Amino acid sequence: MNKAFCINEDRVADVRKLMKSDKIMNDLAATFKALGDLTRSKIVFALSKKVLCVGEIAALLNISQSAVSHQLRVLRDMKLVRSRKEGQVTYYSLDDIHINFLLKECFRHVME
Repeated sequence: MNKAFCINEDRVADVRKLMKSDKIMNDLAATFKALGDLTRSKIVFALSKKVLCVGEIAALLNISQSAVSHQLRVLRDMKLVRSRKEGQVTYYSLDDIHINFLLKECFRHVME
């Protein structure tokens, strides 16, 4: 043990046991990366308030439906949003309650 760097091997071993796999950590990083885009963050926020279709999201954010569809595809691939068809219209919502919790905690963090 190199005391100059103050490495406590027991603490390192304790945390090492708790570390998640690289796949899980990569998925976590990818989730934050997906939310790191302003448009996607706005979409996730909007969907935390109401179930919306592409046209409604486009009108809300004042961007094209094509741009919204592209961002929704990224969010779906990351399992942050899900869709359901009702006739010809596809509606989007957050994938599960955990996304809402994540969003609320992030807002609490940035607004302190």
